[in-house]
Amino acid sequence: MRSTQTIHPSFSRTLLCAALLTLTLLGGCAKMEDMFTFTSKTQNVQETVDNLAIQGMDEYNVGKYFKARQHFTEILEKYPFSKQAMLAELKSADCNYFLGHYPEAQTLYQSFEQRYPTNEAIPYVMYQIGMCNYQRIDRIDRDTSGATSAIRDFSRLLRTFPDSPYTSDAQARIRAAHEFMSNHEYFVVQYYLRNNKLDQGVRRLKYIISTYPDAEITPRAQELLNQIEAGNAPQGGLSAWFSGLSLPNWQTWVPGK
Repeated sequence: MRSTQTIHPSFSRTLLCAALLTLTLLGGCAKMEDMFTFTSKTQNVQETVDNLAIQGMDEYNVGKYFKARQHFTEILEKYPFSKQAMLAELKSADCNYFLGHYPEAQTLYQSFEQRYPTNEAIPYVMYQIGMCNYQRIDRIDRDTSGATSAIRDFSRLLRTFPDSPYTSDAQARIRAAHEFMSNHEYFVVQYYLRNNKLDQGVRRLKYIISTYPDAEITPRAQELLNQIEAGNAPQGGLSAWFSGLSLPNWQTWVPGK
């Protein structure tokens, strides 16, 4: 006769609980492993970003702007939400500026200002936006948009942060840009005189005197205007009247320099 073994109900419940506990522990181990893996990956990413920032700053501090820019660009492209992205964006702008890539630098400075409008570096950023345009000021016979844009940008800085560390330099560069503009206008007078267009020359001289009364070129413009109106317009030697026209040294108007 086959023996029959009866399993006590309490023992069955014990086996079930043990099985469930085993499954729970196994599932928990998997989750804990995922958690440690995620933490490890996060730490590795942070170390990579930190290393890129350190390498970028090391290159930047010794004037290797091209190599530095590569590190900062990698941060922006691969880790745009990292805590180092703000630094990378600002220093990428600086690298482009010192490499002479002024339009690219200006775009990055403007992007930084839009992203971080309350950052303590904003006065510097606004000054650099002005410098990108100031650096575009060319010869006296060329386009004057760099000067007009620089005046606009530096004036914005002075209105927004009148007591920033860049106030004196911004004021001096505005004065230099104004001098450039007046010199440009005076240079145009030479064209009219050489082509015997005295009426246009007179109008331009009067414009200079009224628009730039404090410019260094204004007394010369007034003297030339007086001579033309007296009927003694110069017939030759015009070069002497129009010499030394350029962008003056801005440091002339910095207090203490």
